[in-house]
Amino acid sequence: MSSSSDGKPNSKVARVIEQYDLSGWGDRLEREWLGETGARTSLRDLADTFNRAVLAAALREVGEAVIEDDVASTYHVLTGDDVSQADTLRKERDLERLGVDVDEVRSDFVTHQAIHTYLTKYREAELADRTPDPDAKIDTIERLEGRTAAVSESTLDGLVRAEVVSERHYELFVDVRTVCEDCGTDYALVDLIRRGGCDCAEGTTNESVTQD
Repeated sequence: MSSSSDGKPNSKVARVIEQYDLSGWGDRLEREWLGETGARTSLRDLADTFNRAVLAAALREVGEAVIEDDVASTYHVLTGDDVSQADTLRKERDLERLGVDVDEVRSDFVTHQAIHTYLTKYREAELADRTPDPDAKIDTIERLEGRTAAVSESTLDGLVRAEVVSERHYELFVDVRTVCEDCGTDYALVDLIRRGGCDCAEGTTNESVTQD
């Protein structure tokens, strides 16, 4: 990769940021990729988000009001695989009538590979070695189980009221379980995670034992 006059490697993303006056986007891309404010954002999602910002900037340059949903819809029409050629052509003509150079804007869209190169080579960002937190994973599973239980209970109550299901006293259980294929032991998934896995010895016979 060649270098610019300031010693940094050439980067299409850096050039586009400067060309469209997208100040702050370098920091934003890095923060979201590293997950500094929450869950990490994928490179593909970052590329799409950045490209929509490029399109919005091009619309502002010709004096158009920028509405986020409209920009997202226009970007999809220009780039989506599921959009007909006729719809794409109509949208291109609409933009050209507004004064947008569609070919230039499209050529300034970046790929997820370009985002990765920009972050790792130009900004020298590195992903930390993130070891999964078992307690956080257990919390997620338990929240999902609770949500599933609540939806299932509401559904069952509705069916009973509609007399689709006979009215009885029902007790609902939602419990994600897993079976060790080596020994046949059945665990609640959260218990398996807390145990650090099944501790069956090699050569154990396939005998089903339930662990609660």
